[in-house]
Amino acid sequence: MHVRSSQRSRSVVTEVSSVTGSSNDDVFDADAVAEKSSGGPRAKFMAKRSETYELEELERPLADYMALPASQYSVLDAERIERIDDTTFKCYAHRFKFFNFEVGPVLLVRVEEQPDGCCIRLLSCTLEGSPIVVAQNQKFSAGMVNRVSWRVSEKSPTARQLVSDTTLEVTVDIPYPFRAIPVSAIEGSGNKVMSQILKVMLPRFLSQLGKDYNAWASGDSSRKPVGTGEL
Repeated sequence: MHVRSSQRSRSVVTEVSSVTGSSNDDVFDADAVAEKSSGGPRAKFMAKRSETYELEELERPLADYMALPASQYSVLDAERIERIDDTTFKCYAHRFKFFNFEVGPVLLVRVEEQPDGCCIRLLSCTLEGSPIVVAQNQKFSAGMVNRVSWRVSEKSPTARQLVSDTTLEVTVDIPYPFRAIPVSAIEGSGNKVMSQILKVMLPRFLSQLGKDYNAWASGDSSRKPVGTGEL
């Protein structure tokens, strides 16, 4: 995949496989966005996860880094994230398997500045991969919110923590070939897949964010991406 990013300053965009956001700060409902349903059976997948990452504060405070305006954010991984404008990014998530079909989400997210960090909300998602997966692009809806913040750690006077709290929800029309499978079985498999995605991706995201802070705090003006597109 070609390098897609330009501006480098702070990285806040996650690669969680996620979908459509809501305007409410605390709640979203994927079903409310899915009125275009075909009327067939539907499955809902949900996952939540919180992760922390320990780091040492350098001469430039972590609070200053986390308070940077969205216009100064940069990408973590130029192979997978493209800046659209000051607050909007396109993310090419890692592909994964679901019932032996390859799924490759392409996410459009908006970053909202907050006093102690930011909130990343999904605006839209397009699915790439197996033909049956691509055919679902008009038959699903979802929501994702990733709140990124920081706090003081008790480990030492200069110890700090980066924190990511993520909620992910997807509602999808069940394709005809899968309608013989109980909805509960499909939902159980989907929940496990989404939980595993968050388990793998959130620690990686926070680790890269920590590396980006270290580069910023050390005065690195090149602001090179810290990711290489690999897991």
